[in-house]
Amino acid sequence: MNVEKVTNHIVNWLKNYATNAKINGFVIGISGGIDSALTSTLCALTGLDVLCLEMPIHQGKNQVSRAQEHIAQLKKRFPKVSSVKVDLTETFETFKLAVPHVAASDKVDLSLANTRARLRMTTLYYFAGLHGFLVAGTGNKVEDFGIGFFTKYGDGGVDLSPIADLLKSEVYQLAKYLEVPVSIQKAQPTDGLFGDTRTDEDQIGASYDELEWAMKMKNKGKSLADFKDRELAIFKIYLSRHNANKHKMLPIPVCKIPTEFLN
Repeated sequence: MNVEKVTNHIVNWLKNYATNAKINGFVIGISGGIDSALTSTLCALTGLDVLCLEMPIHQGKNQVSRAQEHIAQLKKRFPKVSSVKVDLTETFETFKLAVPHVAASDKVDLSLANTRARLRMTTLYYFAGLHGFLVAGTGNKVEDFGIGFFTKYGDGGVDLSPIADLLKSEVYQLAKYLEVPVSIQKAQPTDGLFGDTRTDEDQIGASYDELEWAMKMKNKGKSLADFKDRELAIFKIYLSRHNANKHKMLPIPVCKIPTEFLN
């Protein structure tokens, strides 16, 4: 990958989109992860205003420190970068008290994890509305179009997606080129939605390198019969996630009313 050309292409795309939309900047949720770090850096390179939001909800100390390190670095490098911290922990706990109590289960844990992402999306759009900014998404190609590893109307609720055509490995290449803090480049990817130390690989059962391989195999028309052992296990994980999460990747189904019913 030609990192310089890809960087310039994305930055110009962002600038053109904002100009055509008559928008002067972007708002981005900063998690301490590689995707949000790269996205915010690319947005800052446009020379437009960039508002970085920290939105902790029982967040791990390492994630918080990485996010703060990145924001501090961006502010030093780009004069139009600003930041706001909104601690949503109390809001999240209030929500938990407001809904009917049910026994703990994996479904409850997942529902609450998705609730965290949706609270953050609401907060991002609050600030976007205040400043007239666009919400920049941070999803990459494997997450957004491979396995659907994002929350519908949470981190999937954005105005534009600058890095959604980049594989995770390509995200790392660009992040290194743009001098994203090394602590972020080396950190294990995690969505941070469960309030514990589990990584994306812990949740999915495969690494991003493995998922990229599976994505390429599927695009080549390969099937389960083509693999065995670990490769077979990875391909099964990929297909299972891809098929289960298609509802996130496709347009919302619309019930079309027959014309004769409307006359």
